[in-house]
Amino acid sequence: MRTVIVGDVHGCSSELDALLDAVAFTSGDRLVFVGDLIVRGPDSLGVLDIARTTGAIMVRGNHEQKLLDWHEGRQRWLHGQEPARQPIGKLHRDLGRALRPIDWSLLETSKLWLDLPDHDARVVHAGIDPALPFERQSPDTLLRIRTVTAPGSARGQGAVLWGTRYTGPPHILFGHNAAPGLQLHEWATGLDTGCVYGGRLTAMVLAEGQRVPRAVAARRALLVSQPARQVWFVPARPA
Repeated sequence: MRTVIVGDVHGCSSELDALLDAVAFTSGDRLVFVGDLIVRGPDSLGVLDIARTTGAIMVRGNHEQKLLDWHEGRQRWLHGQEPARQPIGKLHRDLGRALRPIDWSLLETSKLWLDLPDHDARVVHAGIDPALPFERQSPDTLLRIRTVTAPGSARGQGAVLWGTRYTGPPHILFGHNAAPGLQLHEWATGLDTGCVYGGRLTAMVLAEGQRVPRAVAARRALLVSQPARQVWFVPARPA
């Protein structure tokens, strides 16, 4: 059984279909998403359908969490349990209203992290704080971290990608931060290559029992990517 770990899809269902064709995905393979399957791209519902029909394992991203928080607050408001919250943005609100009960079930059962002991790897959406043991990582860190402050730097200065400071094991596979492109740190691999922004959708394909190589060239050989059909979203700021 191969394991196919896919970076942030953001509603790009046609690129996901093409990527699964490119890796010759079969029912005997295990499919894992690093989170942010939805929002910004053209077909979030189609991506969730693919996740369901393939039996994929979904690690929760910050966009899934934002919708889950909105949904929970809305349900509590509808049942008179708390006052209405500040509405979320139009993209999330429109998708939230379109999601079916089966979609909410998929989001609610997503994991904040996934261990792949057969590959000596861990999948999270955004990353970790390298200064803390994993059991002390907050959900917000797992969902949103991009950088940390390098030792010796003044507060608010010297920000570096968290993967440059992480020394493993296990090897961490993550997404969330498309700005730097593909990230190939010694003990961490960032798979968000900005498909929804006109970049590429990238997956790592691991053979049964194969550990993630620390050598960059060997790791690159395990990557498969599919170019975006077009620019689907132009961000005003990272999210």
